[in-house]
Amino acid sequence: MNHFLPSLFFSILLFANFSCNSEHKHREKTPLVFPVFTPKFNEVSKKYILNKRKFIYPFYNQILGNERFNGMFLVAKNGKIIFEKVNGYLDYANEKKLKATTPIHLASISKSVTALAIMRLVDKKELTLEDDVRKYLPIFPYKGVTIRMLLTHRSGVPYYGYFADRIWDHSKKMTNQDVLYLLHKHVFPLNFPSGTHFAYCNTNFALLALVVEKVTGDKFPKAMQNLVFKPLKMTHSFILDTPDQINTISPSYNSRFQMQAVDFLDGIYGDKNMYSTARDLLKLDIATYASDFLSEKSRNEIYKGYSYEKPGMRNYGLGMRMVEVPNKKPYFFHTGWWHGNTGCYVTLRGDTVCIIALSNAYTRSVYQVHQLTGMFEGYPFEYKEEE
Repeated sequence: MNHFLPSLFFSILLFANFSCNSEHKHREKTPLVFPVFTPKFNEVSKKYILNKRKFIYPFYNQILGNERFNGMFLVAKNGKIIFEKVNGYLDYANEKKLKATTPIHLASISKSVTALAIMRLVDKKELTLEDDVRKYLPIFPYKGVTIRMLLTHRSGVPYYGYFADRIWDHSKKMTNQDVLYLLHKHVFPLNFPSGTHFAYCNTNFALLALVVEKVTGDKFPKAMQNLVFKPLKMTHSFILDTPDQINTISPSYNSRFQMQAVDFLDGIYGDKNMYSTARDLLKLDIATYASDFLSEKSRNEIYKGYSYEKPGMRNYGLGMRMVEVPNKKPYFFHTGWWHGNTGCYVTLRGDTVCIIALSNAYTRSVYQVHQLTGMFEGYPFEYKEEE
């Protein structure tokens, strides 16, 4: 039997039957490519595609669960989709099927896109990473917190979900401005001195959305359309604009397909509340290699670690999780989980490969896409023959 080594932070299941028999049982459509802000990629050969599908089919069938999977999954090389599946329901009760064009809540994968918007503003010289947050949000009560600290989760600001739970009327939807106002009014203690270490916190990216609004003069949903979605023709992507929209968007489900209720935190964006598709995220990934979308300097800032106070392999760039192992290629990704929505976006910079798994019905299987790095050499997750 063949299998992948255990993930560094997800329990990994064993693969079985890694033969190419399943390959011949499926017909595949012509691979798709999106020519938007497309850098100069090499062509992807049919031999390459067939070889990789020998690994991808067992993963999809055994790990994501084939017919049990409710969402969208794709693997792309050089901007070309080499494997894609969309399965399950948008509306389970009425058996309304998901489509490749159905927007799904990205949860914290939204942070990676918010970070790109910030870096586009940096490229336009409309802000810098070292700017004090109070330059844009004057009532922000903490001195010395920079834009970079928010992007890298090194600010020390407390999580709005915790302090709001105690003092906010849960019958009312909170907004990003409410988060800022509560910080201003109560001046909650920082969790640690700013800039001293990493602690993942949604408040950082809720504040970054307000910074984008201040710099652009537009509400965050419109600013994201102008900075990211429209230039990349991400036609099925948007930011949840108002709490009233919640009743008109795709619902999420738990693992038993019971619909998940929204709550008072569902009106906050920047850290979450981006809706998109796997194909639209691929357009975004392609654009991150194009200098006319994102400068080389900004790419270098995003795809590197910032927290080395403690030894370890996990790190965080600018809106991007990463794994660093000596003598291995760095592994960049971001996961998401909000209500029943779960997902994982992987960008293998050393191989120009993108892997995306999104589900609107709770499943941790989407996080197992780390296993697919076993198709390539040099990453922290190796593929080995069992003796």
